[in-house]
Amino acid sequence: MGRHWKYLSYVLRHKWYVFLECIKLGAWMGGILHDMSKFSPDEWSAYSKFFYTKNGFANDKETPEEKLAFDTAWLKHIHRNPHHWQYWVLREDSGVKKALQVPKQYVYEMVSDWRGAGRAQGHGNDILDWYERNKTLMVLHPETRKLVELLIYGESK
Repeated sequence: MGRHWKYLSYVLRHKWYVFLECIKLGAWMGGILHDMSKFSPDEWSAYSKFFYTKNGFANDKETPEEKLAFDTAWLKHIHRNPHHWQYWVLREDSGVKKALQVPKQYVYEMVSDWRGAGRAQGHGNDILDWYERNKTLMVLHPETRKLVELLIYGESK
């Protein structure tokens, strides 16, 4: 039962910080509804088992079944939540990945999510270094990337 309390504590902290960041951008509805799917049984169980063992955080000794359950929960999560960039990537039958433009309210929530995750994990809300390390891994529409970078770098870039 301890892992459920630990995970609940993290999710509520994360949602609070995302809400605060969304408010700054005028995306209050995204802040209110953010990550509600994490409370569904098919996400909750896999996430809490993956991230919280009986002895602490970050289960690095998961079984193949637990890893598959987490991967399945993550796939469901990103397809239920349009604030994830992966939600907007179309994998065509040819294998080509096409980035669709993310509506502005979801870009605001996405950046707020990154900042909120950093705060909830004790890293603060400055996501510049994180974004620099990860931006080449993200398949983003050029207009989406432009807005993301405006929000992260400000007008100076």
